[in-house]
Amino acid sequence: MGGTTTSPTADATPVNDSESPTLPLLSEPNTKIPEDSYHLAYIIYFILGTGYLIPWNAFITAVDYFSYLYPDASVDRVFAVVYMVVGLISLLVIIFYADKSHSFVRINVGLGLFVVSLLVVPVMDVTYIKGQVGVYGGFYVSVAAVALAGLADALVQGGVIGAAGEMPERYMQAVVAGTAASGVLISILRIFTKAVYSQDAQGLRKSANLYFLVSIIVMIICIVLHNIAHRLPVIKHYNEIKIQAVNTEKEEKGAVTGAREIMGAVKWYGIGVIILYVVTLAIFPGYITEDVHSEILKDWYPIILIAAFNVFDLIGKCLTAIYVVENAKVAIGASFARLLFFPVYLACLHGPMVLRTEIPVTIVTCLLGLTNGYLTSCLLMLGPKTVPLQHAETAGTVLVLFLVLGLASGSVVSWFWVI
Repeated sequence: MGGTTTSPTADATPVNDSESPTLPLLSEPNTKIPEDSYHLAYIIYFILGTGYLIPWNAFITAVDYFSYLYPDASVDRVFAVVYMVVGLISLLVIIFYADKSHSFVRINVGLGLFVVSLLVVPVMDVTYIKGQVGVYGGFYVSVAAVALAGLADALVQGGVIGAAGEMPERYMQAVVAGTAASGVLISILRIFTKAVYSQDAQGLRKSANLYFLVSIIVMIICIVLHNIAHRLPVIKHYNEIKIQAVNTEKEEKGAVTGAREIMGAVKWYGIGVIILYVVTLAIFPGYITEDVHSEILKDWYPIILIAAFNVFDLIGKCLTAIYVVENAKVAIGASFARLLFFPVYLACLHGPMVLRTEIPVTIVTCLLGLTNGYLTSCLLMLGPKTVPLQHAETAGTVLVLFLVLGLASGSVVSWFWVI
């Protein structure tokens, strides 16, 4: 599937659900599809997928720096709650008012807000904090920057995945693979900073500033590429098809199908995504960073495990360029089957000594990443294809809402689930 251009309305096997409305799929007009020259549109979607997760990764990877500056604050939990709550509220507003704005504008605004939020920390470090501990005014400003990044994430992620949902499946695969590449990039930076910089106050400061500098550069690249993508013939082609489809529906029905009906059509794909991320976030990274230990690898052990997860998450998301499970029931069922990772990790922590060693834990962590990546990609690729093309953008944004719900739920489970 990866190298070929498929119809944007190719049938995915729908889940039988009497409560979901039947939304007929729109047939694509008999027109020649422009070629994606040099796979430029694919590459741009991949980079956009990488870009919109970079800011969150920068904030959370620099948590050692923030924890050093603000020792009395639960930095990681406050950041996570603020980011996800703002993102959820923003996504709900976007979904119900999607027809009032264009995804192109939302993405540009979101990328600009990302740059502003990322500039806050290094500028404040140089002009206000200056490495001082306990300047809690800086903490509140940092939390505000995280909230701004959460709003930007909703605008960009909802827009990019929504726009990819209107295109052939390979472009959604590109976006999802890009999100995994973001994790790999941050892991590389984390390994680099640990190897090069000392783990004292100055080293943490240099590491954090590097994360934010790289993130800002990536955001600027994304802004440039996104505005180039809008002019590519293949993307213009599908935008024109969508406009025709919207006009046709208005003529036939007098109004465009509402967000509630679209939510009903993709809800089982969304539930599958929620289960995926409840399992993943309940285990990763908390269990990996706090509960496993290695006498050989010492403090490198969690860093290696996180890198292994991110690499195999990327591999899983790239595998859908070769083969996608088209049967929705199989893909959703496999998401539920990942609940088996809970007893497996319990065995790695409390079972026979042979299971507690580095090799079994690393293998299981790689499988966690591989299945997370592959099934996320499958569900996000299949979901928007169950609705007419003119509603694929909203369907994609709805699935992002489910994904964020899964992340939030998984984070809550990780706080209370003691292995």
